Amino acid sequence: QVQLVESGGGLVQTGGSLRLSCAASGRTFSSYVMGWFRQAPGKEREFVAAISRSAGSTYYADSVKGRFTISRDNAKNTVTLQMNSLKPEDTAVYYCAATNFVMSGTKEYDYEYWGQGTQVTVSS
Repeated sequence: QVQLVESGGGLVQTGGSLRLSCAASGRTFSSYVMGWFRQAPGKEREFVAAISRSAGSTYYADSVKGRFTISRDNAKNTVTLQMNSLKPEDTAVYYCAATNFVMSGTKEYDYEYWGQGTQVTVSS
């Protein structure tokens, strides 16, 4: 079992930056692939980024590639999403997720555990 708590969301202007963090409970954080997803109003939840257990591999949705960076600190049980050059279309609730079922998760069904989400709003 792992519990996930996101933080760092907020309101930012177009072109600005935000840094989301996800704190995980448990002693086996390093055994989980970690991911970020987002859900905009009226839309389905979509993949944003994922990072492998050792942080050796990262994966991004095309819409955020080059602007967002996912990282993790296994000693601190945290995963971070640095978001730069934000656009209004990045507005959504952002969710942290964890799985030890797959090597790299880019699908919602790959993930077992989810945080409660944090709101990111980008104003134009």
